[in-house]
Amino acid sequence: MQKKEEKRIRLKKKIRSKIKGTAERPRLSVFRSNKFIYAQVIDDTKGRTLASASDLKLASGAKVERAKEIGSIIAKNCQKAGVKKVVFDRNGFKYTGRIKLLAEAARSAGLQF
Repeated sequence: MQKKEEKRIRLKKKIRSKIKGTAERPRLSVFRSNKFIYAQVIDDTKGRTLASASDLKLASGAKVERAKEIGSIIAKNCQKAGVKKVVFDRNGFKYTGRIKLLAEAARSAGLQF
């Protein structure tokens, strides 16, 4: 039986073989730990991070509330960087819970994917 982290990394490699971030459509990568959630928009052709957000400084609220807030923050940071369309990279995590809430908040704030 595989450990949970090994399974996630195997899924991550499978997803990343199909998803590439370009200058026109960078990749929105999401990482979820037990305490925090991180999001960054990456241009894989240049290897640059265009925008990022995390809830390290947001101490108040439940984790699901902070995930929604990070979704709207990353969408605002993308608009400042001139990015409107992205490719969503769930990074091997299931598309439920905080990952889904972050994605829906980013969509409602104007990001297209």
